[in-house]
Amino acid sequence: MTYVVTDNCIMCKYTDCVEVCPVDCFYEGENTLVIHPDECIDCGVCEPECPADAIRPDTEPDMEQWVEFNRKYSEQWPVITQKKDPLPTAEEMDGAEGKLEKYFSEAPGEGD
Repeated sequence: MTYVVTDNCIMCKYTDCVEVCPVDCFYEGENTLVIHPDECIDCGVCEPECPADAIRPDTEPDMEQWVEFNRKYSEQWPVITQKKDPLPTAEEMDGAEGKLEKYFSEAPGEGD
């Protein structure tokens, strides 16, 4: 099992999760985060830290696409281990529909 970031992180990018991760497996894009599924140790400490409820275990239905999404971008983006301010759009975008299609950016974030 692994944990993955889903589309509810897009345009929110809360980083509470990265501070509690014991193995530094979060990677930062311009407007979202991902978890490297091969580095995640399945401890689960990140899941309750996410204000947007965007971190899910891969054992839930239909998570295969998110495992591959997280793997792809974690191999392209820089690691993030320190908490940063969320995006200015975080509160209004939390729970918005269709964020992957409408707002996702493949550009990397700054990392640490």
